[in-house]
Amino acid sequence: MNSEERIAVVTGAGSGIGRSSALALLRDGYSVVLAGRRAETLQETVEEAGEHASRALAVPTDVRDPEAILALFARTHENFGRLDVLFNNAGTGAPPVLFEDLTYDQWRAAVETNLTGPFLCAQEAFKIMKVQDPMGGRIINNGSISAHVPRPNSAPYTATKHGVTGLTRSISLDGRKYNIACSQIDIGNALTALTQRMESGVPQAHGAVAVEPTFDVEHVAESILFMANLPLDANVQFMTIMATKMPYIGRG
Repeated sequence: MNSEERIAVVTGAGSGIGRSSALALLRDGYSVVLAGRRAETLQETVEEAGEHASRALAVPTDVRDPEAILALFARTHENFGRLDVLFNNAGTGAPPVLFEDLTYDQWRAAVETNLTGPFLCAQEAFKIMKVQDPMGGRIINNGSISAHVPRPNSAPYTATKHGVTGLTRSISLDGRKYNIACSQIDIGNALTALTQRMESGVPQAHGAVAVEPTFDVEHVAESILFMANLPLDANVQFMTIMATKMPYIGRG
């Protein structure tokens, strides 16, 4: 099946990594369902698609809402009849406050967005992928460098991203019988609106604040496209893409 016949869902498609990845898939010929909380930012992604915009479908979706997720995948199936790629990209951080000062609501918001949302999206993708012809598909989860080691004062984000790794492994195992492949991309310091703070300095493990290098988010989009375009008998299980000189190797 060539990319002109393939369907992708990208969550968090209204900005940053999600937008760049959705645009890369559209340029390659995919039809892409754009999911995100804000209709206006999804529309900006559609407009950026230019000549490819006719293959973009914006569906405002809050991945913290199970009913919204059901509606997203129902709309996808209704419009396209199949699903080939899900990029579970939507995520959120938590305020960088002391561990002991985090509130339950701050913890819950991270868990619902970063872990429960991807789980529910993957479930709905399974339901489509296991019965379509040809059977199967690919799920790509956005992990993080924090799926390996934490930054200071990041317990909700770090814990959920470690959870994403377990989810990725479970999907990979449970999806085998349906020809569903699952990958995880762990990203370090891709330059988006959310990481611009790296340029003014962020806390380090030893207590200092330091500027950290970043890299072009388009390299993430290219990586997502590479993973998406693999045949289903091949899989990038885990990929780490990061700014070469960010203080990850040797962190702490």
